[in-house]
Amino acid sequence: MPTFSSSSIHLLSNLGRRKAEESMRPQPEPNNANYISPPNGSTRKKIKDHKVVIKYTECRKNHAASMGGYAVDGCREFMASGDDGTASALLCAACNCHRSFHKREVELDQPPLCDCSSTSTSTSEVENY
Repeated sequence: MPTFSSSSIHLLSNLGRRKAEESMRPQPEPNNANYISPPNGSTRKKIKDHKVVIKYTECRKNHAASMGGYAVDGCREFMASGDDGTASALLCAACNCHRSFHKREVELDQPPLCDCSSTSTSTSEVENY
């Protein structure tokens, strides 16, 4: 049966703490052009040669949350108030809410899975018994 002294246990706990601290350090972000971030916050997935289209649809801001109720304004689609790259581009012109209140839909423009036109000339013969 192995025996541990208090100093060896202390060293082991420091090593574990150091590994935990290293794993909590922020990792460098990958190039966002090649990655897609799902709206639920799960792990990013690498995409290959696909065009990503992000649309913001209906507003989900609960205007009655402070009173304990639920009421949305009915804004059906996000319309930017300003030009891209400005702060006003993140505000909706229709409902004046931030873009983050609008439902985010990610669409991938995917190429066809396979070329269904076959150039194969092989034929199969059916044997008669």
